[in-house]
Amino acid sequence: MNPYESTTEEQAALFAEQMRHALDLLRAEVDSLRVWHEHDIEMVNHRLGNLETTIRDHEMRIRADTDGVIQFKMWAGLASGGSGVMALAALILSFFGGG
Repeated sequence: MNPYESTTEEQAALFAEQMRHALDLLRAEVDSLRVWHEHDIEMVNHRLGNLETTIRDHEMRIRADTDGVIQFKMWAGLASGGSGVMALAALILSFFGGG
């Protein structure tokens, strides 16, 4: 056996072991990134769900406030219309000598 062949085989075996180790490190890094990415997606989905819930709540509050304003305007209109009718009746009554 040639001494150079033995050294070359040992170097090849050492290089192969270094490559396997580097590959294991890369796989571990990829797995770590995958776990981080999955966690990030879960957090984004959680935040999106919270935002959607908040939007629905705000929409319901705005609709309820709008309904309240519409009812107030209706009652205010009826009240002012009623006082106008009463003023007209008083004017007619005073014109025809009722008072």
